[in-house]
Amino acid sequence: MSVLIVIPARYASTRYPGKPLVPLTGATGVQRTLVERSWRAACSVQGVERVVVATDDNRIKQAAEGFGAEVVMTSESCANGTERCAEAHAKLGGGYDIVVNLQGDAPLTPHWFVEDLVAGLRAAPNMGLATPVLRCNGETLNSLLADRKAGRVGGTTAVFAADHSALYFSKEVLPFCADSFADGEKTPVYHHVGVYAYRPEALAAYPDWKTGPLEQLEGLEQLRFMENGRKVLCVEVEARGREFWELNNPEDVPRLEAMMKKMGYE
Repeated sequence: MSVLIVIPARYASTRYPGKPLVPLTGATGVQRTLVERSWRAACSVQGVERVVVATDDNRIKQAAEGFGAEVVMTSESCANGTERCAEAHAKLGGGYDIVVNLQGDAPLTPHWFVEDLVAGLRAAPNMGLATPVLRCNGETLNSLLADRKAGRVGGTTAVFAADHSALYFSKEVLPFCADSFADGEKTPVYHHVGVYAYRPEALAAYPDWKTGPLEQLEGLEQLRFMENGRKVLCVEVEARGREFWELNNPEDVPRLEAMMKKMGYE
């Protein structure tokens, strides 16, 4: 099955304008932009036929082409990354069996997250969409809770049924936990990893659906599938000792840089 990875990159982010072009310093002191680091993460995934950056901004286009990425220009009217992926796939002429949306704010996404995600969708022919979830340890859960207490969105959590079909995604920390956990202890909370794998028919249908109240309230694009009666498969992935975090706010830059230095990212 042919796989396309699309990295949607929008300059006019509400919470963090210009985010794709923010420089991040690695362990060796080398600075690379967020979009380049996300592109490099995508290029490390095995079994992928093509990787493209999808944007509506010439500044991002020039930067991406400067480090060797293929760029697809998409319209400013795309409401989110899924709509941008749908437009990019159509502009490329379609024909891919699976389209992966590797969001441009997740440069620490390990290649096996995406490989396991694609394998999970391939094994579930009744699902049109799959997304990874990572079980939080106490340290990650406490970071999520601290962000919410400070009024920041530090990440998205997922709750799912026994068959791993999603029940809900939220920027709140779900489910509620009365207990406290040590840093290395497993918790019942799952961090949603901002990657999606779609079957082309589900992706093509998405832009025609109206934005529902849950998507509007949470600002989470995957809820549009659920609000239109489509199941979302949650594929549990393993950290394998790697740390994971998205760049959601300016305050996340030093956190990501510290993680990169710890893990030896160039």
